Amino acid sequence: MGSKEVSHPKPHAVFVPYPAQGHIKPMLQLAKLFNHKGFHITFVNTEFNHNRFLKSLGPNSLNGFPDFNFETIPDGLPPSDSESTQDIPSLFNSIRKNLSLPPFLELLAKLNSSASSCSSSSNNNNNNNNDIPPVTCIVSDRLMLFTIRAAEELGIPIVLFITIAASVFMAHSQLPALVEKGLAPLKDEVFLTNGFLDKVIDWIPGIKDIRLRDIPTFSRIRKPDDIVFNFLLEAVQALPKASAFVIHSFYELEPEVIDALSSATANPNIFAVGPLQLLLNHIQQDSSSSSSSSKQIGYSLWKEETECLKWLDSKPQNSVLYVNFGSITVLTPQQLLEFGWGLANSKQTFLWVVRPDLVIGDQAVLPPEFADQIKEMGFIASWCPQDQVLNHPSIGGFLTHCGWNSTIESLSAGVPMLCWPFFADQPTNCRLICKEWGVGMEIDNDVKRDGVEKLVRELMEGERGKEMKRKALEWKKLAQEACGQNGSSALNLDSLVKHVCS
Repeated sequence: MGSKEVSHPKPHAVFVPYPAQGHIKPMLQLAKLFNHKGFHITFVNTEFNHNRFLKSLGPNSLNGFPDFNFETIPDGLPPSDSESTQDIPSLFNSIRKNLSLPPFLELLAKLNSSASSCSSSSNNNNNNNNDIPPVTCIVSDRLMLFTIRAAEELGIPIVLFITIAASVFMAHSQLPALVEKGLAPLKDEVFLTNGFLDKVIDWIPGIKDIRLRDIPTFSRIRKPDDIVFNFLLEAVQALPKASAFVIHSFYELEPEVIDALSSATANPNIFAVGPLQLLLNHIQQDSSSSSSSSKQIGYSLWKEETECLKWLDSKPQNSVLYVNFGSITVLTPQQLLEFGWGLANSKQTFLWVVRPDLVIGDQAVLPPEFADQIKEMGFIASWCPQDQVLNHPSIGGFLTHCGWNSTIESLSAGVPMLCWPFFADQPTNCRLICKEWGVGMEIDNDVKRDGVEKLVRELMEGERGKEMKRKALEWKKLAQEACGQNGSSALNLDSLVKHVCS
């Protein structure tokens, strides 16, 4: 990974994540890597999420990092529950209407104005170490479409960050073709149940024999005027305006798709840089980077409970099933009970993250008799430091919603998975986990406690579980090699920095 490569004047990258936990975390990880490479960073959260960070991490948690500053813009939405992710269609609608564009342009003007005044000041005082360089590029989540307009107005390059698998990005890029072929949006609700979704698609570059049901769920929308569907179409149409794409994956994991993306996007600048946490781990092991200013910045919009780590310390190796449905997935009260009793009846030790908003329209409450049953075998937390949990030696499996962060973190830790995909990219990730990479088994969408019990036992004790663990450890080794010296992701990161600086 080496030492910092960029000499003064520092390049200045403005990072803009989509305002949800699963997008903010990898964007912050990428920003830390850019910071290590010598960039001044401005990280732009919405006011809503900035306040959530201050609540979860502490009132001064985002202050005092040289060359790494946090700024905010409004999201254009009315106030909502500060402990929950905001409504996705409403967010997409706000982004489509460019409600954040004027304040974002004002922020960029303010940053460049500060750079000018710092430059004048430093001419008179050579001891000024807090110079803010002018903005030289924007690194934006591909869904924050107004940032593309802003980059055009300022005449600076924009790098689009793909926080999903390369395979999912490829499938999304084919949305116009799905429309053209009459496969999306669905013409009638009956197409959800009449076998239509089992149709095999064999024309997506780099992806073999994927079914319609394995494609991200937004293609199953039934109304042509749906906000989400049309927003994603616009996101695909905006792709040619990007200077480069960064994908949170690594080449060895998805080689055919990554090779095919250059043609599909008509852009040769495709950089697979991941798993991001492993790249950061290499930086932190490098003694020359021990002073990295951004390394202590936290990622979580919820307050993390670390007591579970002490509990894990008391458990044997590979004995605990970790259960977490991510930051957006919601269950019905009945699904919560089916999962709960399936875990209890399996007699396997488990750590279960139950968010306050996990159950639709209600608090996630399990009956007293459940608590009595799992006293010796279960630990329930409201949120936890997932990287640390997955890498704990006592963890033997992961029951997951198959969000991409959870998927790539589980692969990085060598942990096999039980998959219960909920929406968006999760069915595609589930197919990759179970069919392509051989490290998971799928739980039926109509979840029943007997099915959960059986699969949990198979994962934690059965022969199939042992084989998946072996394969998961092989992927862990490949991920570590990709992030090591001269690994594909480490070299891609260097190439990305050179591209942005050129």
